Amino acid sequence: MFNMKTILNTLFSLLLCTFFSPSSFAQKQDKNDSKLTTVVLHSEISCNNCKQRIEKNIPFEKGVKDLKVSLPDKTVTIVFRNDKNSSEKLCEAVSRLGYKSMIIKETPKKN
Repeated sequence: MFNMKTILNTLFSLLLCTFFSPSSFAQKQDKNDSKLTTVVLHSEISCNNCKQRIEKNIPFEKGVKDLKVSLPDKTVTIVFRNDKNSSEKLCEAVSRLGYKSMIIKETPKKN
């Protein structure tokens, strides 16, 4: 059915894709670093379920690159691309989940 040459070519192609894809992604990431903004929200979260609900839903908002939720501090820290989203819209997204939120701090990335 399959000959050895076909199998080896397929494996070689997969290896090439594996090694070159992450490097090309890293280059694209560097180009977009200047578009990153970090926003810290104070949110009315009170339990681990609240934290998990935010962690499950907010990463699907446009442009979100990183998310950290601190239950003791009641904060949500979001790194996002400011050409894809805004601090206000992300604050609204957390509020839509049922947790009143307000922007504490917003920091654009500097190059």
